Amino acid sequence: MKSLKEYIQQAEDTKTAIGHFNISDSVGFWAVVNAAQKLNLPVIIGVSEGERDFIGVKQVKALVETLKQTDMPIFLNADHTYSVERVEEVVNTGFDACIIDGSDKSFEENIKLTKEAVIKAKKINPNILIEGELGFIGKSSAMWDEIPEGADSTLTKPEKAEEFVKQTNIDLFAPSVGNIHGMAKNFNVNYEKLDIERIKVIRKIAGVPLVLHGGSGIKDDEFKQAITAGISVIHINTEMRVAYKQALQKSFSENPDETTPYKFLRPAVIAIQAVVEKRLILFNNL
Repeated sequence: MKSLKEYIQQAEDTKTAIGHFNISDSVGFWAVVNAAQKLNLPVIIGVSEGERDFIGVKQVKALVETLKQTDMPIFLNADHTYSVERVEEVVNTGFDACIIDGSDKSFEENIKLTKEAVIKAKKINPNILIEGELGFIGKSSAMWDEIPEGADSTLTKPEKAEEFVKQTNIDLFAPSVGNIHGMAKNFNVNYEKLDIERIKVIRKIAGVPLVLHGGSGIKDDEFKQAITAGISVIHINTEMRVAYKQALQKSFSENPDETTPYKFLRPAVIAIQAVVEKRLILFNNL
């Protein structure tokens, strides 16, 4: 089976993007797996610090490993990791990738943290992909009524992106280009679109594949333009969480006396899978 690095390169060459979907339990896991297997596409499972604290670092690795043994192109990423110690934890566990997130620090402090994480991670596993982030993207997957403060004032500057990548030696780069974690309660909220020209310039000048965080709520045509411009991995989380919650609410409402977990959770798997399928189809021009 090809490595994650090779699949990302393939995505760049074909102007497609690999879907990255966050989970925190087996409901989300099987929804993503079912969608990827149905469409026969590579997929990345993401777990943030909070998500992997809930599901278990070794446990989620074991789930993914059982499918890798069947040659399914499924990969595991430690999403939004805030310390070198926690980077080392997932590298030692055998994750395929990890993002060290110092985006809330000064430019210099972000570089220092990211560089240290890269050095220590590569000593443990030279093949792991380390991602860095620069610019405001936010940290929450909450539904918001208004545009988060600071969202339109800290977009990643191309020259800073170039310096950041050169000094840290990261494999993947997550810029702020109009994307925000979470999703507007009103899908038509007036928010600045993705800066496609900025993506083009950053991809060219940074020299490494780009990752788009905060994909939930972005319009389909913007995704397509972003992929063409240089985005190779796209993160989706809030859309899945909303589908999960709504499916559970409906399940409990329609079956108030049901106490069997696999019965009232099944609609959630189906709902999340539909979200994942829709995004994979779009990202891969199917």
